[in-house]
Amino acid sequence: MTSNPQPQVSVLLPVYNCPGYVGAAIESILNQSFSDFELIIIDDGSTDSTPEELDRFSDPRIRRYRQDNQGLAATLNRAIFLAKAPLLARQDQDDLSMPERLKKQVLYMHANPECGLLGSWAQIMEINKLSSRFHRHPTSDWELRYGLMFNNPFVHSSVMLRKSVVTELGGYTTDPERQPPEDYELWSRIARVSTVANIPEVLLIYREIPGSMSRTGVSPFQRRLVRISAENIAHSAGVEPNDSSVTAIACLTHGTPEGLKGTPDFRLIHKILFRALEQCASPANRPTLQIDAELRLTSLKASWLAYNVPILASVQRLRPFRKIAKGCLALFRRLPTMMR
Repeated sequence: MTSNPQPQVSVLLPVYNCPGYVGAAIESILNQSFSDFELIIIDDGSTDSTPEELDRFSDPRIRRYRQDNQGLAATLNRAIFLAKAPLLARQDQDDLSMPERLKKQVLYMHANPECGLLGSWAQIMEINKLSSRFHRHPTSDWELRYGLMFNNPFVHSSVMLRKSVVTELGGYTTDPERQPPEDYELWSRIARVSTVANIPEVLLIYREIPGSMSRTGVSPFQRRLVRISAENIAHSAGVEPNDSSVTAIACLTHGTPEGLKGTPDFRLIHKILFRALEQCASPANRPTLQIDAELRLTSLKASWLAYNVPILASVQRLRPFRKIAKGCLALFRRLPTMMR
């Protein structure tokens, strides 16, 4: 197989200290049913046997680089600059793409030229064992636009991006006050200038490894998450990002009520939520989001109450009660989808 000087897709694979998994990740791309791609691998200063693992591959579609450690966002921006194709596909060093992934995403992007960001569903692998858990995020533009106000409804390693959109926006942020989560930050900006979507098929195996920052609730990460969430809510509602009601929604959504000054005005919060959702969906789709907004409002009130009543706050910190509350909230958030 020969490389195409102008491929349709550039697959971006940053690598850092991952000799146990990166080989399988590379093979999952090389074994795609769609073959018109280049695979850009950038070793971001690995200090273990990762370079030797990369040496095993000699496919002409691979373009490999090595650099001093710069971090994920800067490495991805370099890969975007190097990319020859109009479509960019992300691949993480420890995840696996299903054989039909690139083919199905390319077909969707060709059929929907207004789409700048396309993800897919993913099955979760717990280290080396497939689980019965999945990331099945919303698929339509209006649901995702609404979901981005609160969290990241895309699996980073599953996405395909339109290079023209990403470069126009300046790529991934390297501002330490805004990343990580560099993916959520970029998706938020993309959704303001193009449509976004998820293919409702499992096209990726997402590997969960203990110790991931996004799963251990590192405080700086959570503060940045709240900041981006607040910006998205404010943008949809047409208010300033530092609006007290917007801040309250973001802080209570992400479990950081201590970041609030004063008591939230839930009457104003209700108005902000409903004003924001009106910008996300057509009148025909709004009833579904209104159900979710009412449930979210109830959850926000409960979070504030638990924070301010010491005995409730103590109970909430007990693992069994925390798991029950998390499960109930997940069910509430699924109700709009279940009722369609």
